[in-house]
Amino acid sequence: MSGISIHELDIRLGGVAIISKLDLQVQAGEFLVLLGPSGCGKSTLLHSIAGFIDVDSGSIAIGGHDVTWADPKDRGIGMVFQSYALYPTMTVEKNMAFGPKIAGVPKAEVKKRVDRVAGMLHLEELLQRKPANLSGGQRQRVAIGRALVREAQVLLFDEPLSNLDAKLRSVLRRELKELHAKLGATMVYVTHDQVEAMTLANRIAVMRNGTIQQIDAPATVYGKPANVYVAGFLGSPTMNFIKGVLERNDAGWRFVHPLLQLGLAEYQFSGEPNVGQSVILGVRPEDITVHTAPGDGVASAVRLVEPMGSNQVLWLALQDLDFGVIADATLHAPAGTQVHARINAARVSLFDAGSEVRI
Repeated sequence: MSGISIHELDIRLGGVAIISKLDLQVQAGEFLVLLGPSGCGKSTLLHSIAGFIDVDSGSIAIGGHDVTWADPKDRGIGMVFQSYALYPTMTVEKNMAFGPKIAGVPKAEVKKRVDRVAGMLHLEELLQRKPANLSGGQRQRVAIGRALVREAQVLLFDEPLSNLDAKLRSVLRRELKELHAKLGATMVYVTHDQVEAMTLANRIAVMRNGTIQQIDAPATVYGKPANVYVAGFLGSPTMNFIKGVLERNDAGWRFVHPLLQLGLAEYQFSGEPNVGQSVILGVRPEDITVHTAPGDGVASAVRLVEPMGSNQVLWLALQDLDFGVIADATLHAPAGTQVHARINAARVSLFDAGSEVRI
């Protein structure tokens, strides 16, 4: 297994800075997901690790060896592309065998590798077919198999599932996770799909404008986002944001908005806040409970209902506040219903209104 070490990486394309002073350590054997919207620099970073894009400054090391200026073939990596990039005139077997064959691996060893990988990816019956006779999911398995046959210690994935339908994506997500557990190889995976990131990663690196905003375990990135950008990018529906101020009394800190007050006795501040500090309260939709019977909570009107099968998303309106709530599908609360909403104060996030950084 090989780790990846990136130090002060700068990449400019067409005179525009894409990656700026980026540091990243990928531990040997981990599954790291680079997550972010289109144009955030995640694919550029991946391609620089692979050697497809030259860097302007900084360094890239794989397995302790500086590969900043090494050719892709000399970096010990396997690459899986979004577009599959299979040779159309070759059979599945020949597509998978091509890399090690060109590298001079003995014929018997190449066949042994192909047969082993084909078994892992359920491709045994497809070895003599050509790509045109395969489904999208089968083609992607072949593309993954081609990378595995190289027996590289680092595998790079550039949005490999984005061209597949939802059901196939779900199946291949599970297979990739099982594959990582079997191989123990270092995997770096690029996606804009938060579900893929949350389900696959040991750690997620959320990117924005060529910088890493937060890198941590999925549960931490989701539950304790480092800033408003990370908080808003993860979650569907997205996190609710409410602007207010902090006040303090004998009971401790409180979040105060003209229409809402919330005690923060269970909140873990990163440092001592200031009385009167302008803040943004972040609340996940699943951390708000609603009921139709009068009682505790903020009275709100249901503006819109989105049925989701086992649950439903209620969009609530409280004067100038508009927020989403995930409720059980059995709750009968059609649009126009008056409900009472209660926030789980133990699970909220607080951000400084100016810097938008978690406090």
